[in-house]
Amino acid sequence: MNDNRKIRVAITHGDTNGIGYELIFRTFEAQEMLELCTPIVYGSPKVAAYHRNALEIPANFTIVNDVEEIRDGRINFIPVFDEEIKVELGVPTEESGNAGLRAIDRALEDYRNGVFDVLVTAPIDNNDQFHFSGQSRYIEDHLEVENQGLSVLVNERMRVALATRNLPLKQVVESITTSSVKEKATILFNSIRRDFRISNPRIAILALNPKAGDNGLLGSEEQEIIAPAIDALEEEGIQAFGPYAADKFFGNGDYEQFDGILAMYYDQGLTPFRALTVEGGVNYLAGLPLVRTAPETTAGFGIAGKGIADETAMRHAIYLAIDVFRHRREYDAPMGNPLPKLYKERRDESDKVRFSIPKRREDRAQIGE
Repeated sequence: MNDNRKIRVAITHGDTNGIGYELIFRTFEAQEMLELCTPIVYGSPKVAAYHRNALEIPANFTIVNDVEEIRDGRINFIPVFDEEIKVELGVPTEESGNAGLRAIDRALEDYRNGVFDVLVTAPIDNNDQFHFSGQSRYIEDHLEVENQGLSVLVNERMRVALATRNLPLKQVVESITTSSVKEKATILFNSIRRDFRISNPRIAILALNPKAGDNGLLGSEEQEIIAPAIDALEEEGIQAFGPYAADKFFGNGDYEQFDGILAMYYDQGLTPFRALTVEGGVNYLAGLPLVRTAPETTAGFGIAGKGIADETAMRHAIYLAIDVFRHRREYDAPMGNPLPKLYKERRDESDKVRFSIPKRREDRAQIGE
């Protein structure tokens, strides 16, 4: 990235019958947003104009047919397709969903060519008319990277990741292994350290069963799978705690003591996250070279075109993407010119004792109470 230009934020338009364009236009009504970054919207100028007129928003954008034309201080608009598509505000269709994915395709192509710095995606929903596995998985599949990402939900009070993807409950148990819990917790730990610049994050790992298994009475996964994963993380210097019964963990406010939380399944993580989010939450896809965020909201078909969508989550998604980009740059800078090793480091085994003290092992004995 050229240090003389603002951070370039690519924004895909989402489902064209949803609230994507309203979120984008409302966000950049505030002039300070253009002072903070340079937006590049991937979408359809005709569809954008339709939304602008329907919403009566005085949104100005400049169509860019060549990436060399991208400029600071304005909304740059890259046309993803030229053909006409039918806009039916509030009505999900296969065509409107696919239009959202085509924007992602073009954005990822430009990312590989270094056109922008971070990606923010407006919402696309899986529905009866348009079936797909979610934008996070779609981006992973089309980014062509070896590592799998980890969706982290971020608000002003917590960062919550899921140990399993969106699965039916009956499949959750068989999907959780010691190695998978350890892997997801490690990605979360590394992301919080590099992307959020917290030097030694504390990670809470939730239990799978009610009352954390109640000493085996309600399930043995805590003792056989999750606790060994926590021990293995500790051996690698990662401060992991738990497994915690989710009801007490959130009900007692224990989540405030941690930098990251690993929930075992969708409802366990999403329900408290949404209940405790005061302003717009953000979905961050950690563990990938591309910095990608999304507003934690649906395509809003029920309110599309009515001018009442709240753009707060979109604004926060842009803020977070910019913060992560800057944090990574700061974190990686010392690694660029490392000092030569002048001697062989001796590992101080006393660290094991020192860092094991805050593990509060008594918590494990009490989790079933």
